[in-house]
Amino acid sequence: MIELPDEAVTEAELEAVKAPRGSKRRSRQQGFGRFLRILGPGIVTGAADDDPSGIATYTQAGAQFGFGMNWSMLLSYPLMTAVQEACMRIGAVTGKGLAAVIRDHYSRRLLYPVVLLVVLANTLNIGSDLGAMAASAQLLLPGVSSRFEFATLALGFAVLILVLEVALAYKTYVRMLKWLALALFSYFVTAFLVHAPWGEIVKQTFEPQLSINASFLYIIVGVLGTTISPYLFFWQTSEVVEDEIAAHRLAQRGGVPKLTAPYLRGLRIDTAIGMFVSNLTAWFIMVVGAVVLGAHGLTNVNSAADAARSIEPLVKTFPHSGYIAKWIFAVGVIGIGLMSVPVLAGSSSYAISETFNWREGLFRKFKQAREFYFVIIFGTLAGFTFNFIGLNPIKALIFTAVFNGLAAVPLIFLIARVSSRRDVMGEYASGWWSKLGLWTAFGVMAAAGIALLFSLR
Repeated sequence: MIELPDEAVTEAELEAVKAPRGSKRRSRQQGFGRFLRILGPGIVTGAADDDPSGIATYTQAGAQFGFGMNWSMLLSYPLMTAVQEACMRIGAVTGKGLAAVIRDHYSRRLLYPVVLLVVLANTLNIGSDLGAMAASAQLLLPGVSSRFEFATLALGFAVLILVLEVALAYKTYVRMLKWLALALFSYFVTAFLVHAPWGEIVKQTFEPQLSINASFLYIIVGVLGTTISPYLFFWQTSEVVEDEIAAHRLAQRGGVPKLTAPYLRGLRIDTAIGMFVSNLTAWFIMVVGAVVLGAHGLTNVNSAADAARSIEPLVKTFPHSGYIAKWIFAVGVIGIGLMSVPVLAGSSSYAISETFNWREGLFRKFKQAREFYFVIIFGTLAGFTFNFIGLNPIKALIFTAVFNGLAAVPLIFLIARVSSRRDVMGEYASGWWSKLGLWTAFGVMAAAGIALLFSLR
């Protein structure tokens, strides 16, 4: 059985912050505990955003363009936050997932292409993530190198993910995986161990460098696409609904959620922090890729081994530092993959189940929502078959990011429209700042996508 993480926060807990305090130490501990309880769907979404596709794309961006793309994180953070806040608000206000809201208020001729687009993007992403996990595992198993052995590893990871999803409570599953995700902090540490020109890094972060050639546009669309990804839109909307059910704000059979200002404020804080952590991690991955790889002539990341070399300065004083670096890289990719693949498959399942009005939700047992779980299983295994095409695993990850960048454009358009409709959102319809963020995200990603397509002609 899969259960939603019980990370919801009540108004009483939020208001308790204002209560009289005892000792300073106890007050700080209680305050930090309440702060952690606020963190829920947003922080999980942010963690899943730095999936293997993101790691590969950010590393390639740093290796190929040095610090010339660091500025993209300053751009993507407010845009990503605007989109995910709108998705959060849609779920919180309507008590429904994104596909269900579109189904209720728009023609099915619009709904079906939208769902097909996100399912196709997710399946491609699942396949490339499983391939990256298998390629990373091969780094630790030098004797395992044949195509058959690679496919066996990818299948093994797919089956492991499905077994864990069904056998473990989702809360337990995420708690276990978040420790593996800490391997991403190796990029933070590495950045401060190498001789990084911080003055130049900061300067280029705040001074955008733009180009109109195809290679630059391909990577910038990939960076935006792996950061502002379609699967996150559907996932966070539905996870907020499950959060409301867990907090007893919404009955399992549906209805109108019980909303309050403190609850929505907590969700906004959760979203802002989750997106900040995601973008900050991406920025550090770019910095490390530029200093360790690009500055030493490796401008094309063609394999998992190439990407793993960016971690070597972290362990250069240890014997067999190359192997240790591969181990850290592999644990990070596999750990994040084990977290992100269920999010991808779950996102597709929410979209399809809501389209056909099936019972859905991670809080339900398998026998209560068979169709929902069958879509998760089928989506994961369908993604696995992508690895038989024969694409380079790292190149497939970057291609997936680019595809997500193109697919996100029409979806952001719909999110901007839905979140602004008074007949859907009532008093919680998007205000001026939200509309500005959403339409800017749409415009930036549309312009980048169109420029890329023209450059490839």
